[in-house]
Amino acid sequence: MHTTLTPQHEKYFLLTLAGIQFSHVLDFMIMMPLGPILMSEFGIGTHEFGLLVASYSFSAAISGLLGATFIDRFERKRLLLVMFALFGLATLACALAPGYITLLVARGLAGAFGGIMGAMIQTMVGDTIPFARRARASSIVSTAFSLSTVAGVPLSLWLANHLQWRAPFVFIAALVVLFIFVGIRVLPELRLHISKEKQAHPFSAMFAVLRDFNHLRALFFSALLIFSGFTVIPYITVYAVGNVGISQQDIPFVYFAGGAATFFTARIIGRWADLRGKVNVYRLIAVAALFPLLVVTHIGAAPLWMWLVATTPFFVLVSGRFIPAMAIITSAAQPQLRGTFMSLNATVQSFAMGLATTLGGFLITQDGAGMVVGYERVGYVAVAANLLAIWFVSRIVMHDQHPNLPDVAPK
Repeated sequence: MHTTLTPQHEKYFLLTLAGIQFSHVLDFMIMMPLGPILMSEFGIGTHEFGLLVASYSFSAAISGLLGATFIDRFERKRLLLVMFALFGLATLACALAPGYITLLVARGLAGAFGGIMGAMIQTMVGDTIPFARRARASSIVSTAFSLSTVAGVPLSLWLANHLQWRAPFVFIAALVVLFIFVGIRVLPELRLHISKEKQAHPFSAMFAVLRDFNHLRALFFSALLIFSGFTVIPYITVYAVGNVGISQQDIPFVYFAGGAATFFTARIIGRWADLRGKVNVYRLIAVAALFPLLVVTHIGAAPLWMWLVATTPFFVLVSGRFIPAMAIITSAAQPQLRGTFMSLNATVQSFAMGLATTLGGFLITQDGAGMVVGYERVGYVAVAANLLAIWFVSRIVMHDQHPNLPDVAPK
């Protein structure tokens, strides 16, 4: 079920997927640091802002569910690039939105196309990279998160602060155009998954995925993984400005420091997971993440340097869990159903993200002085979900293992 690439082509392939993922991740992440600006611009509170973030996730969940009915019927490259183009148009619509409601609708459209796109990226990694070095491949793609935090978010915030809040979305739309041209040239066609047998109905592949209890366990673990982070993440900037006392102009430093650290640690975690075992490494990182989860949600007023000491390990460890975790989840899928499974996984993750964001928005409030009240409760919920995921991960069977293939990374 794997398409063999030369080491050089594999490297370009993964870097191109990372570039596409960068555009996708940046589009989602930029909403959180823009929180104070958007709340002031539209005169909305934490509940409305939470809905603005969650609309992306909920629509991604719905599109992922619909995508599960057709994603394994099409060639991977063409489907990914079509979804990417539609995602770029939806992001441009965000830039042109005249008010809160229209922005809410545009964010929903961006999430709808982004949900299928995110599933396709992970599916293509699973289709081309053998199990023995899949965590390392995931770490290359996950550098999109690092680059978006170290460069994309600070640059987008600079554009928002010096131009207006619409500018970052125009920037992301331009990136989409660039990476579409790169993807056309670099990405291989992947069609080995396409069955020559006519399926009985559009939902047959989805039902086949859901009949496998190992798939269900992997999907539940995926939901816990997302839920334990996104109860906290969307409100970090609002809390930093309102409670910690960080200036809006200093917020880019937070993302720069966290992104710079994860840029270096992501590759290390990926190699470590392939060498020492994906489950063991996931558990170690997830346990270590408990401490910054509590610190970030409890710290209170602090100087910028202390906030950076708290948030940088948060970025490294909370995002670092995803590298071995996504290798575990991808490897739990039956290869011939991987696209459908990953589309359902995108649905589950997006729904968990939206639920976590919405729950976080209801657990916290803002007082008359603009301070966030109840953020510590969000931290406790995140810790509980993280502990459950740590216990549950060993129940997943990674049957997509190929010990006969060499564990050699591209030079």
